[in-house]
Amino acid sequence: MGQTAGLAEALREHILSDPEAVLDDREVMAALITANERALGHNIVDLRGIAMQRLEARLDRLEETHRQVIAAAYENLAGMNQIHRAVLKMLDPLQFEDFLATLSTEVADVLRVASLRLVLESAAGPSDPALHRCADVILLAEAGFVDRYMAGRAPAARPIVLRQVMPDDRLVHGSAADHVRSEALMRLDLGPGRLPGMLVMGSEDPHQFKPNQGTDLLAFFAGVFERAMRRWLA
Repeated sequence: MGQTAGLAEALREHILSDPEAVLDDREVMAALITANERALGHNIVDLRGIAMQRLEARLDRLEETHRQVIAAAYENLAGMNQIHRAVLKMLDPLQFEDFLATLSTEVADVLRVASLRLVLESAAGPSDPALHRCADVILLAEAGFVDRYMAGRAPAARPIVLRQVMPDDRLVHGSAADHVRSEALMRLDLGPGRLPGMLVMGSEDPHQFKPNQGTDLLAFFAGVFERAMRRWLA
């Protein structure tokens, strides 16, 4: 009894000297509230305890929302930095052929995609020999191919399409087609009098490109790319 009383007295003195330590400890406070409810009995409704439980539940939800917002902000910042690095890599080459070759190597590595290819529609065939030498990067297609491929099973094509790859939709990924499970499709405006193009990113992760994801960064990347292509084609 003496030892118990001594321990209780020491604990009491510690709490009185530093009450904030108890107030800041949620588990200790929850235990004290539970003990208080048991002392009141089952026939008494403790409105203050109920209010505190609701406040704790609301606080838990707010903390979870806060963590999600912070995680999304970091993810967006990382994605923006990634796109910026890819754009700088894309603007480095001084020759058109080097520009095309960089897409499937350095730019694809920065973006962490399994494939990065350019689809160009052609009614009469390309005149630049660099297009033939970069056949692993460029796919030449008939007029209307871009809109049909991007529309897929949808009624109309959007400027940017994110989706999983179906077994019959993997033509554009070339040698990486066996490994690609999701794709990002960006329609390109190559200037007046020219047929449209399409930039295609393919990923081995089936969830990297999903329809419910934002497309602002991809729209920026596609905008820089199509402006660069207009200058090369001119």
